Amino acid sequence: MFKILLDAYGADAGAQVVIDTALVALDKHKNIILEIVGKQDELKSLLQGKQYDTERLIITNADEEITCNEAPVEAIRAKKNSSLVVCIDKLKTGEYAGMVSAGSTGAVLSGAVLKLGRLSGLSRPALAPMLPTIKGGRVLLIDCGANMDCKPINLCHFALMGSEYMRVMQNVNQPRVALLNVGTEAAKGNELSKVAYQELQKLPINFVGNIEARDTLNGDCDVIVTDGFSGNVLLKSIEGTIINLMKVIKAGLKSTTAGKIGGLFAKKPLKNVLKRYDYQAYGGSPLLGTKQIVVKAHGSANIVGLLASIEQVKDYAERDLLSKIGNTLSEVKVDTAE
Repeated sequence: MFKILLDAYGADAGAQVVIDTALVALDKHKNIILEIVGKQDELKSLLQGKQYDTERLIITNADEEITCNEAPVEAIRAKKNSSLVVCIDKLKTGEYAGMVSAGSTGAVLSGAVLKLGRLSGLSRPALAPMLPTIKGGRVLLIDCGANMDCKPINLCHFALMGSEYMRVMQNVNQPRVALLNVGTEAAKGNELSKVAYQELQKLPINFVGNIEARDTLNGDCDVIVTDGFSGNVLLKSIEGTIINLMKVIKAGLKSTTAGKIGGLFAKKPLKNVLKRYDYQAYGGSPLLGTKQIVVKAHGSANIVGLLASIEQVKDYAERDLLSKIGNTLSEVKVDTAE
């Protein structure tokens, strides 16, 4: 059985969506135990009238909540009885497969790094969401927001973790690793990109060079390495473009009689496209590099998104992802200075 911790707070839809997702997850996966951490009275009231296995759904009390408006480090230190901190402290015991939180990204990152610590030999952990490609595959983006300012050694470690992730979790033999840049030439980019390019060539990975932002979903690589600032801008640009493009297409089809008729025939293909590019289906962003499994779910996560995040934790534990990443980091020494 895999015990998984759920932070009750942080999702835009409130604790109700966490409760509802937990019930779906328990029904779908018989080999998991879920422990939801939050205000016990509130959570139990949300469970009233619902049928569930009390041995597989545990409610643990935490009277405080960390919001997105609070300074992350200060909140972690001050609110020791918050749902997030209680989750992380429990995770430290080693009794759990991992945890899921849709709360403040800064607080999740700060708490995980400060309290759980990094894998041996790692300079910094990184957030690594999965994105769909036009070829029907997936590409891992690392980092997407954990590290706003990076050095070459960080990008090298991201590349090693990302490559191992795709090998273990997606069964990709020799994952193609690319560096996000403003051009494909080796000499392009800022100083970080230029130095990182040279260092990535030295690693025992399948480094395929630079990739431009417009090509990230082409399926030409399996891992995209970048700093957290650029990665976050890229991720949100992609999400926003897809959402707005679909709105424009729908509006266009409804604007004329011919469009409405054509829309009837295009409805099913459009739904399939939406399904492929629905970020909820891909779950959250794993924080790769901490000593325990932490998945940061979207604040806007619905049942689909939170369920996928829970399944990520279970799958990572089943495939022993952390140990394999740890072995890679211990075997490969990055010589560039931090």
